[in-house]
Amino acid sequence: MAETNLAGGAAALPDKKPRRRKATILGSTGSIGVNTLDLIEFARGKGEADIEIVALTANRNLETLVEQAKKFRPALAVIGDASLGDDLKSALSGTGIETAAGPEAIEDAAMRDADWVMAAIVGAAGLQPTLKAAQRGADIALANKECLVCAGDVVTAAIRKAGGRLLPVDSEHNAIFQVYDFERPERISRLILTASGGPFRTWTADEMAVATPDQAVAHPNWSMGAKISVDSATLMNKGLELIEASHIFPTPHDRIEILVHPQSVIHSMVEYVDGSVLAQLGTPDMRTPIATTLAWPDRTPSPSAKLNFAEVATLTFEAPDIKRFPALRLTREAIAAGGVMPATLNAANEIAVAAFLNGQVKFLDIDAITEQVLESVSRVNAPARLTALEDAVAADAEARRLAEEFVAARAAA
Repeated sequence: MAETNLAGGAAALPDKKPRRRKATILGSTGSIGVNTLDLIEFARGKGEADIEIVALTANRNLETLVEQAKKFRPALAVIGDASLGDDLKSALSGTGIETAAGPEAIEDAAMRDADWVMAAIVGAAGLQPTLKAAQRGADIALANKECLVCAGDVVTAAIRKAGGRLLPVDSEHNAIFQVYDFERPERISRLILTASGGPFRTWTADEMAVATPDQAVAHPNWSMGAKISVDSATLMNKGLELIEASHIFPTPHDRIEILVHPQSVIHSMVEYVDGSVLAQLGTPDMRTPIATTLAWPDRTPSPSAKLNFAEVATLTFEAPDIKRFPALRLTREAIAAGGVMPATLNAANEIAVAAFLNGQVKFLDIDAITEQVLESVSRVNAPARLTALEDAVAADAEARRLAEEFVAARAAA
């Protein structure tokens, strides 16, 4: 891997025997974590994987964590909710599995000697553990957008300094990763991030104004958690991916475009200066990009359904509607401003989405609240490039405070 390259580049061809890996999964009970363990179990059954599980962590899902620990036998199991620490210890008593509890214990788990770390903790809570893993030189399979959205400059600098790799798990970034020429990035004219359009792609603004949480989380193609599903419905998910892509790939953000592709078969594309467009295609199954990162630079079998082009038959594309989905405009403004503005955007959106899921505000209030927060802090004289994690943390806290005020005002109206 070239020294300036975070994600890909030239690598020695692997030998034929399974590569031995020591893996930690941060956020093992969420959808990405569950899919990762499913893939590891499948690969082991095929004789394709020699993987030792160093640590599994969860936030509050004690029951699933205990089941996973008993099945996969990690050296360490951690529950983020400190009040559940004794329950975890009791449930795993006699197994020989070490247990711990609390946010600091999750950070300690990230610092264990795994060479491959799946960063799948949802939201800003995943930032510190991921950074800890990056600082010790682990390969980071990144499924947490917020790490790069909130503190991309800091995280990527840590990866470079420690000599690790950033291996993107999001299907869009993983698709680009597979066809991006890292040795000659100047020959790339643009990146095209595809978006399904979410459940409200064809809805009018009036219809979206009365959308329910159940409708918002009913994604047409992907099975995801509630928060990311709502982000897909507003297209904020795609905006956050744009910010993320600008940190992963050496292509300026103004040459990264978003294209709605309802079938979710083409996961993203790279256009080269000669007019060639390279695309990665596959069924909408997160085990495919996870497999890419787990085996990189090799390939490993996955239980994902194989793409049947005759059944797909038709692929369609359309430009996103910025008026109905203002999250894309807000994202462009935040990335152009730089500094702490992406962290502010992310934090405000997290609070607004949580309020919507809890029934406190309406669907269209999500972007409205986020924009209110951005306008409230836009006068801050912050540097265009983030150099200290503390600045991102402070911006995150301030944005959450403001967003909660705006949520309360709308809920009381």
